Amino acid sequence: MSVNNRYPNQDRYINLLTDFGFKRLFGTEPNKELLIDFLNVMLPPEHRVQDVSYRNNENLGNTPLDRKAIFDIYCQSKTGEKFIVEIQKAKQNYFKDRSVYYATFPIQEQAVKGKWDYKLSSVYTIGILDFIFDDHKDEEDLVHIV
Repeated sequence: MSVNNRYPNQDRYINLLTDFGFKRLFGTEPNKELLIDFLNVMLPPEHRVQDVSYRNNENLGNTPLDRKAIFDIYCQSKTGEKFIVEIQKAKQNYFKDRSVYYATFPIQEQAVKGKWDYKLSSVYTIGILDFIFDDHKDEEDLVHIV
């Protein structure tokens, strides 16, 4: 019996607009080149990414009272830039605020104890959204903002 007969309603392809599908395509080492290509399409030419390493995508906060953050994809370039990539299908009015909050974790990682004599590496948050923010509702052709 073939797989399709046992599971007649099972899709043959992965839906990339789900957390599972998105993470499977862009968040695994064998598909790292796809993530790099995606980042390079989204970023301005002067910020080309050559390679990335995947980072722990769970941040539990510094105390039990802190809100935790779990990123869909979190990676770092060889030059130190950090990238958070999120996919969001359901409308979330405070997605921008959540994105700013998420970006604080890679910034905090760079704040090692001691003398503050270093430059922070860039942190990029990329959101792939299946909805339009109210403040952009009149921009029908909005693809991305950099």
